[in-house]
Amino acid sequence: MDKEKAYQEKAEAELKLLNTRVEELKAKAQKAKAEAKIEYMEGVEALEKKRDDVEAKIKEAKKAGEKAGQDLKEGIEASLFDLKRAVDSAFTRFKQE
Repeated sequence: MDKEKAYQEKAEAELKLLNTRVEELKAKAQKAKAEAKIEYMEGVEALEKKRDDVEAKIKEAKKAGEKAGQDLKEGIEASLFDLKRAVDSAFTRFKQE
């Protein structure tokens, strides 16, 4: 397996894990009280947008193949980090309420 494909698979696996956590937050938000539910759902929608952005970057990297270069890798890594941080933050907020 070449280095680019291994990197893409790693990014996809991390995205899948984060997507599972987003769906878990979504389920918890559905159970929340009405007022909190609105806030949680807005947060989940923002997380889903970040997730969609990461998915698009991974697809772009797949199309570009080895030509993707360091810029796309760095963009994917930064987006994954941002998404992970946002998911962790949302879980922290949800636990506090």
